[in-house]
Amino acid sequence: MSGIRVIAGRELRAYFATPLAFVFIVIFLALMGVFTFYLGGFYERAQADLSPFFNFHPWLYLFLVPAIAMRLWAEERKSGSIELLMTLPVTTTAAVIGKFLAAWAFTALALALTFPIWITVNYLGDPDNGVILAAYLGSLLMAGGFLAIGSCISAANRNQVVAFIITVVICFLFLLAGFPVVLDFFGGWAPQALIDTVSGLSFLTHFNAISKGVIDLRDVFYFGMVIAAWLYATTIVLEMKKAD
Repeated sequence: MSGIRVIAGRELRAYFATPLAFVFIVIFLALMGVFTFYLGGFYERAQADLSPFFNFHPWLYLFLVPAIAMRLWAEERKSGSIELLMTLPVTTTAAVIGKFLAAWAFTALALALTFPIWITVNYLGDPDNGVILAAYLGSLLMAGGFLAIGSCISAANRNQVVAFIITVVICFLFLLAGFPVVLDFFGGWAPQALIDTVSGLSFLTHFNAISKGVIDLRDVFYFGMVIAAWLYATTIVLEMKKAD
């Protein structure tokens, strides 16, 4: 645990060592405001809820979260600092978890800075704050899933741009796994059991369920398993690269 804390602290400080972190946060908040108030019609709906706010989270994360994840390992490999990192008295698993937690904490900070919209909706009406809190939890879990996928892809590539593009594609497939745009590919040749399995992998379906205020343990377990599986894959990739 001490190794994880050291790596996480090192990485989190590194985010704010350059203007990159502040630029990302400003872009995230600006886009969130545009989508909520202009595209989502927050005031025009005249309803005391944050549906227009949370509906756009998956699509913002689809591009912004891979932008964070692409530098997790690709930059270390390109600069050669990964060899120095691996000489520290920490295991590969601890390094993977530490880097992931730092990126997740940074994403959580950006998400937390959207609190004025929560204050606004409470000022204008009487919303169900339990539903809003559940939606924040679902949003954070979904961001964690995207980050875990990006961590694995970043570990497998030296080029950050390539890592970004591949991560966006994979996250898009996971996001819409339960929709015809993905399921039609399996129709006609895949058994129904496989189609049902693919359909159950949809990030959007699980996030929508939580954002409605229903915290089903199956949805939380799903995101937890996605994060764990991709972080484990990251560890395997790094061990393979170390052997090379």
